[in-house]
Amino acid sequence: MHLIFFKPNDWETWGLGRRPLIPEGMPVLVDDDLVFEESGTLRPASVANLWLRELPISGAPARNTWKSYAQAIRSWLEFLATSKVDPFGDRDEVRAALSAFSEYRFAGPLDARWDEGTWNQSVNTVARFYRWAVDEGYCAAVPFTYAVVRRLTEAGVKTTLRNTATVRRAKPHVTVKYLESDFWQVFVRALAGLRPDGELDGFRGRHLGRNAAMGALVKSSGLRAQEFTHLLTYELPAPPARHTEVPVRFPLAAQITKGKKARETWADWDALTGMRQYIELDRASLTDGREYRPDPRLGEPLLITAPDWEGGKVNGRRVSWRKLTLNERLRLVTPEGTPAIIALKSDGTPFTDWATVFRRTSERIRRDFEPRFPIVGPHVVRHTFAMATLELLVKGYYQQAAALVANAHEDAALALYLTKQDPLLVLRDLLGHSSVTTTEIYIQRLDVHRIYAELYESAGRDGDPAWAEAMTEFEEEEDGSW
Repeated sequence: MHLIFFKPNDWETWGLGRRPLIPEGMPVLVDDDLVFEESGTLRPASVANLWLRELPISGAPARNTWKSYAQAIRSWLEFLATSKVDPFGDRDEVRAALSAFSEYRFAGPLDARWDEGTWNQSVNTVARFYRWAVDEGYCAAVPFTYAVVRRLTEAGVKTTLRNTATVRRAKPHVTVKYLESDFWQVFVRALAGLRPDGELDGFRGRHLGRNAAMGALVKSSGLRAQEFTHLLTYELPAPPARHTEVPVRFPLAAQITKGKKARETWADWDALTGMRQYIELDRASLTDGREYRPDPRLGEPLLITAPDWEGGKVNGRRVSWRKLTLNERLRLVTPEGTPAIIALKSDGTPFTDWATVFRRTSERIRRDFEPRFPIVGPHVVRHTFAMATLELLVKGYYQQAAALVANAHEDAALALYLTKQDPLLVLRDLLGHSSVTTTEIYIQRLDVHRIYAELYESAGRDGDPAWAEAMTEFEEEEDGSW
């Protein structure tokens, strides 16, 4: 079974009366024989495609989510095809196939095995597909069973359903999902080609200034990979003329955020200054004497004139940067003939493979300096931002800095926000979560225990009722009663 992604390029030549009503980038499953229906009945892959097309209006607007859902469905349908089981046939037979699928993914060939997280995500996606298929009349029953469990939320105890096909995972505190300050320092120095002690490493890698500047920016702002990869030079906030401890507002366009939800985060002065230095020095040297032309596979170049922080003329028409899609951002050509994307490769074209940079840097640290160092991806850096920011918020660092700013009559709105809002609410907004409950769960999956424990112990508040209540909840989480 093939997995492709829809592109409407040259749709006028397809002999259709209108552009297909399929979002660009939508996954499409195609059987090997390229047949979509038999005897007037849609094949399972075609039914799955109908479900995938509804994801943007069914609570899954992000393209990465579409891709992961399509991959999960493809794996399931391919296994059923190999086992000669109808996905919409007898429920008992499909459940038997589900058991065999579990054995295949946990104890089958090495290259086919999944970890617990991948399995849980996959079966929950398949279950979601089957619930839709039942509602639409494509099958009679969902081949999964559910158990009623209780969850403690900000609104109190609520009951919910748990798919019994999912498996228990290791407790969050036993896996490394973010970097402590000492490990972060090792990582950002390695990005710059330095040893853990700050001395020259002798590493001959290229673009060390670019990598270190971007790593610092992501750690101070919590940007997702899609967001910082497609960020334009015009969208980077200008750091204040003088150093400030109060972070600088950092608006993010809806077109580059997860789920296309515009939000505002922040970045610290040092990170913004470091990125400006990269743009003005390293990046400028790469573009000097070069004229950028986007990859023809992306589409025609989009020429910018009269740019400013808000937008510019694109092919003669005034456009706001926040309205530009990921593809369009890669096609932008500035008045100087350079890409508008911040990070560039040696040939002066946009650089997008940050996962490889972070992974290779981690592997070099493990090989040369610290065998225990985890493999870092872009989202681990986002986790690091979340934990470091929460710690500073809880300990009052930003609140104190904001009070000084308020006294100096600078950015009074941000100062008031920082001094009045609860730390979790601030972090919720910075991370772009829709609910503080999401932020609580997110943080619990990292290591919030240490931050609050150290804070209350240093303040001598072990006997405080709030401390006792919080510790009780942590104990309940660890013994599985949640």
